[in-house]
Amino acid sequence: MRTTTGWQSLDPASNALTRVTFARRDPRPDDIAVRIDYCGVCHSDLHRIHGMLGEKDLVPGHEATGVVVAVGEAVTGFAVGDRAAIGTIVDSCGACAMCEAGQENYCHDRPTTTYGGTDRIDGTPTKGAYSREYVLREKFAFPLPDALDPAAAAPLLCAGVSVWEPMRAAGVGPGSRVAVAGLGGLGHLAVKFAAALGADVTVLSRSAAKEQDARRLGAGELLVTTDEAQAAARGRFDFILDTISAGHELSPLIEMLGLDGILCVLGNPLLTGPKLWELGAGRKKLTSSGTAGLRQTAEMLAFCAEHGITADVETLPSGEIETALDRLAAGDVRYRFVLDMSDLDQ
Repeated sequence: MRTTTGWQSLDPASNALTRVTFARRDPRPDDIAVRIDYCGVCHSDLHRIHGMLGEKDLVPGHEATGVVVAVGEAVTGFAVGDRAAIGTIVDSCGACAMCEAGQENYCHDRPTTTYGGTDRIDGTPTKGAYSREYVLREKFAFPLPDALDPAAAAPLLCAGVSVWEPMRAAGVGPGSRVAVAGLGGLGHLAVKFAAALGADVTVLSRSAAKEQDARRLGAGELLVTTDEAQAAARGRFDFILDTISAGHELSPLIEMLGLDGILCVLGNPLLTGPKLWELGAGRKKLTSSGTAGLRQTAEMLAFCAEHGITADVETLPSGEIETALDRLAAGDVRYRFVLDMSDLDQ
């Protein structure tokens, strides 16, 4: 067995994680071992640390970049020294209709998550990328394009794919009228993607404070969502991506959709849905999404390399994880924290 060092949550009432040494498996024939250099801090990490799914003793982290340090004997896609990226899932059944369609994120037998999951071979719990090394099947790792900065690219593996896949499914492209509700970790990448895809992009916000940022990211407009402004925007958009994490009403967003418009709720999928008549008035569609499959993730990384897209990040030493989580809980980040894992060598 190999060992590595990482940050583990031992108290669900606290954002203070404990530095621990723990075992990683030796690479199986189709495995690679990756030295984790950077790992993004996702809002879902915060929720799960505090027991959202009833888990304990988590090593979080599921958006990471690093360098391959070992390969199994059957590995063909990576060599020692290659740059690699790791996302939210590290295995799936490979045989169900979803897996065969390249949607491993929706595996009927449930995908194995990067942390808090169960290894499909030995039954051990998966421990995440708030650590210096990660071992996974090469199929579920991605070559990191040379054009992408490894720190700023890390959030693409969760925040990025989470907004990319529903946009692609909705056919967002030139001429699409797209609105992004909320300008945070998800929303700022959604604006960048939609603008690069050729859409006409509007940011929906409760205040004008982020208007300059919205335009810098690629939006043509920031719409302050007063009742009067919402009424004026009725029927205006083809696709609205709702990235707001706080509780809020969906009905005003649905009112802003045009005929056959789509509202995709990502920021808070536990929200109560609208009345059916609100969707029926214009054949509107309400949907959500869960990260992305392997094909879409690879496509997104190639698109980002071509268009120079990465997350806007603030990088902190991994030893400052408590500070990052405290500030994330307070909304004090523009727009994503990334941990530099090199201090785990000390």
